[in-house]
Amino acid sequence: MKEEIVAMRIAFAGNPNSGKTTMYNALTGRNERVGNWAGVTVERKESLIKKGYYDGTQEVVAVDLPGAYSMSPFTSEESITSSYVKKENPDVIINIVDATNLSRSLFFTTQLLELGIPVVVALNKSDITEKKQTQIDVKRLSEKLGCPVVKTISTSSGHEGLKEAVSQAVSLKGKGQKAPYVQADIDLKDKDAVEAADRKRFDFVNSIVKDVEKRKVLTKDRNAQDKIDDIITHKIIGIPIFVAVIVLVFYISQSTLGTWIADWLVGWIETFQGWVGGLLENANPFLYALLVDGIIGGVGAVVGFLPLVMVMYFLIALLEDCGYMARATVVLDPIFKRVGLSGKSVIPMVIGTGCAIPGVMASRTIRNERERRTTAMLTPFMPCGAKLPVIALFAGAFFADSVWVGPAMYLVGIVLILLGALLVKKITGQKYRKSFFIIELPEYKVPSLKRATFSMLERGKAYIIKAGTIILVCNTVVQIMQSFNWQFQLVEEGAEGTSILASIAHPFSILFIPLGFGVWQLAAAAITGFIAKENVVGTLAVVYGVTSLIDTDELALVGSGNEVATIMGLTKAAALAYLMFNLYTPPCFAALGAMNSEMQSKKWLWGGICLQLGTGYTVAFFVYQIGTLITTGSLGTAFVPGLIAVAVLAVILIVIIRRSDHKFATEYSLHASAATQK
Repeated sequence: MKEEIVAMRIAFAGNPNSGKTTMYNALTGRNERVGNWAGVTVERKESLIKKGYYDGTQEVVAVDLPGAYSMSPFTSEESITSSYVKKENPDVIINIVDATNLSRSLFFTTQLLELGIPVVVALNKSDITEKKQTQIDVKRLSEKLGCPVVKTISTSSGHEGLKEAVSQAVSLKGKGQKAPYVQADIDLKDKDAVEAADRKRFDFVNSIVKDVEKRKVLTKDRNAQDKIDDIITHKIIGIPIFVAVIVLVFYISQSTLGTWIADWLVGWIETFQGWVGGLLENANPFLYALLVDGIIGGVGAVVGFLPLVMVMYFLIALLEDCGYMARATVVLDPIFKRVGLSGKSVIPMVIGTGCAIPGVMASRTIRNERERRTTAMLTPFMPCGAKLPVIALFAGAFFADSVWVGPAMYLVGIVLILLGALLVKKITGQKYRKSFFIIELPEYKVPSLKRATFSMLERGKAYIIKAGTIILVCNTVVQIMQSFNWQFQLVEEGAEGTSILASIAHPFSILFIPLGFGVWQLAAAAITGFIAKENVVGTLAVVYGVTSLIDTDELALVGSGNEVATIMGLTKAAALAYLMFNLYTPPCFAALGAMNSEMQSKKWLWGGICLQLGTGYTVAFFVYQIGTLITTGSLGTAFVPGLIAVAVLAVILIVIIRRSDHKFATEYSLHASAATQK
């Protein structure tokens, strides 16, 4: 009987922003999200290392762990790293050390060396230290630590040192590890003892750094990057700079480059749709409507916005890589603290501009439980890539030549996050507490076009897969439900209101009358948006039969949007209300699943959903009513019933959050009491 060969496991551990995930991607061929700031990797990932990086036939698995500064975890992602290393017993640890910040990185290294697991130190970013004329004696450092030390550059095309690091790790399998420094046993609940032990460890680390490192430039010297930071992270100037960056990103992705590429793509989609329509010209009318209008037209309407989404993804990746996004979190940090959120809340929300799911997951970096749950429920207010087609459609159809629409939706999202945080703070009675937000500001650098392109393609791939699966199925179901009544008879032209879809959406449309869009077609599109926000565009194209109008090319030609407005029966106030309703109500089901996972409380989850639903409904209500008052001189339809609905939602929200927070506070007190008794 052939003996089963167990794969060797190498854990990749290091501080945030040490280049850990970049090295993992290079060795495995994966394309995991990379960012030069903390909070990007929040769960462990595993993949086989490519055979070219080591000798032998045994399979070697790389385990990418979240960044950590210490083996004594303060956040849940640090807990993942600490728990895995201590309990899962990897064969070897490759400790990725930032060569540009040796003293900080080696604190974690000395803790890893105490575990008895073989360690290889990958001295990463060695190219940057050379540019700074900083010399590190690798041989001396290896002697001091008692483990192999390898210089690595994981970002270059040659990936210098990576093969040597992996080969060294493979050769250490089954061997032990002696620690150069062993901390004496202390009571971890004794803060003074912990601080004293940490101070001793830092003294030991600093003695090593002093012996092995020679710097040409003193760290106290101010350089050009420090002077730039004085402007970009300024508490007053930094905010308009942040707004200007958002506007520029939207202008490029929505009004220039993204639109030009979209025009070309839409032309191909329309040609293909016309070709298929010609083949099915004499076919069954239902089959024609299903294939041409439902499937090709609906999915094509969503795919037509793909260039706008991908250009935005590309620009955001460049901003992350050059070092600006970390500065953006610093600018917003003081504001977020004042409304009861952690400074770390900024990171999930910035990540959420790409996709709400990783944004919500990034909230686990927040230590305080109440702040973490609040962040998880508020993060989806930042419009994600899935909502861009909805923004692009309504901006082009109803607000042509208005560059303000896209950026305004993001700024409104930030305002709603701040107001939502204040509301939760008020309901729960949370008092302001002083907290510290520490984030490493990476050095400014020329962003990698290659990495930005891969990031864009990876996100675009997910968008296309969604269009080819969830959106395809949804549009097909919508077309079938619109074509048949409950007796499964084809609905005659002009009698679409008797269809299955209309009968299901009609009760919801009544609730939307105070918002200005109380018709079943718009209600149906909003409902399908909870499955995937891109569905809003596809469903509108199907239910109104305007697949030729819902694309970026035609939207640019309709000028003021009168034709589309006439077909949908919406005023500009109602159109803006409908847009905001879809942006600020609960996100897709997948993002709700992420919220459930991070909140770990059904009551907090339902409180979050009620907050999101109430916010979207309330914002849409006041936008429509006030917009109608301004444009016509009178309030919109059903003002009083709408006001009652808003009040009812507010009461439900207050009751749910108070009960869930009371339960949380009780459980927290019990845990604290139990810990004290122990």
